[in-house]
Amino acid sequence: MRVLADASEVSGLIGGLAEGICGDMRMLEGGSRWGLVGIRSRGDILAHRLAEMVRPDHVGTLDMTLYRDDLTELGAQPTVRTTEIDFDVEGANIVLIDDVLMSGRSVRAALQLLMDLGRPKRVWLAVLADRGGRELPIAPDHVGFVLSRDMPGGLEVGQWVDVHLQPLDDRDAIVMRSAGDHRRTDDASVTSQEDAGA
Repeated sequence: MRVLADASEVSGLIGGLAEGICGDMRMLEGGSRWGLVGIRSRGDILAHRLAEMVRPDHVGTLDMTLYRDDLTELGAQPTVRTTEIDFDVEGANIVLIDDVLMSGRSVRAALQLLMDLGRPKRVWLAVLADRGGRELPIAPDHVGFVLSRDMPGGLEVGQWVDVHLQPLDDRDAIVMRSAGDHRRTDDASVTSQEDAGA
């Protein structure tokens, strides 16, 4: 396992995301409602940390497990957690937050769930780590760590990027691991790793 960003660097990356989000929100019309919505299980932690810095009108969490296009491959009983969005997304400006972006499939599922709850005025995407490898035409508006920029040479076949965030993990870090390295065992990260970090 190789550490790509330690706790101090992750803190700086989150600060950079906050600055970018604040810049976008300053451009909104006066009185426009906006919120952060984190994708379980680390996007929600990230959304709450960002909320302390950017002070949105609303913060929510969604679990898009049942919206995944590979649901049948997750096993007989995939772990489904709650979606906690206690505000009306209809007409709201939403910043969707995720930890790692790869294929774009988790973001697609999250957008589908969000649209089922209402029609936001606009949706931005902010991710802590973009590892490349898109399978869908999805790109983040704000990104902290870009693998192709911050790690020349990128990943080899069988390598993964994991984001660790407290309190779910023992530390804050962005790490690269090989297929033989110990895999995180929380259900949500196993789910997100099934589609290669989303």
